[in-house]
Amino acid sequence: MIETATDSLQGITNVSPETITKLASTILIIIALWLLHTLAIRFINRQTQSNRTLYSWRKATQYIIVILGIFLVGRTWLVGMQSVVTYLGLLSAGIAIALQDLVINLAGWAFIMWVRPFAVGDRIQIGDDSGDVIDIRLFQFSMLEIGKRIDAEQTTGRILHLPNGIVFKEVFANYSQGFPYIWNEMPILVTYESDWQKAKGILQEIISRHAPDVSEDMKKHARRITNRFVISYGTTSPIVYTQIASSGVLLTMRYLVAPRQRRNSENAIYEDILREFANHWDIDFAYETNREFDHYLEGKKRPQTSQNQPSESA
Repeated sequence: MIETATDSLQGITNVSPETITKLASTILIIIALWLLHTLAIRFINRQTQSNRTLYSWRKATQYIIVILGIFLVGRTWLVGMQSVVTYLGLLSAGIAIALQDLVINLAGWAFIMWVRPFAVGDRIQIGDDSGDVIDIRLFQFSMLEIGKRIDAEQTTGRILHLPNGIVFKEVFANYSQGFPYIWNEMPILVTYESDWQKAKGILQEIISRHAPDVSEDMKKHARRITNRFVISYGTTSPIVYTQIASSGVLLTMRYLVAPRQRRNSENAIYEDILREFANHWDIDFAYETNREFDHYLEGKKRPQTSQNQPSESA
């Protein structure tokens, strides 16, 4: 029956039986791989409900099916055709030179998938762009932009598409890899006339109340982090630093926060500071001002001379 069908097609299309057999084998391979992909996706959907896990497995399955299809179809058509293989090798070398940007992007994709400098769901900064990675493809990856036109590390609503080859050209930072917190600093400037020690105590109490307890997360991620990175923190407790500035005493609050919670955390802390400082008459915010200073009226009093010491001559 197969031979009869092959003879009929040969008569209609005037194509050799060998070519018809290869075409039929190609169609069967494609159908088999499509069925395999469909079954694999259904199995994955039943095993997990995590969107990130589903995305990763779907992408991995798709890449495996495509690579397997190229291998099987290529083997079907190139068996016994050494000269054609040689020709294709030379042709691919020429294409690689002509399309070097695409080749670099493909190498970038292999680097991202193998080394895993970032994954879907991570918040990264690469060059001047920052965002949450939402998709990784063969030639480019996409991320939901944060910052820039928004005065905080929150999403702008725009999607950035970057070529994979950029990972070889730009320095990039990963907010999510390793320890899932970043250090945040909030400077508060109070006047020299304020009771800065009381203000420092108030700020310390506020950030201690709002800063997350990272001790459990430190234990949870310690083994996974040390397997790949050498990271050590002297302390993870929130602290307030004191510095003398041109317009007053600068009190800088430093604490750990989850990257996506930074703005909400700052909002809550600032509101608490405003409420607390309003209850203390001896604490005032400082700001850039111009003033006249009379040393004889506002400066330190000169100590009185002792009776045993000779007085200054007029």
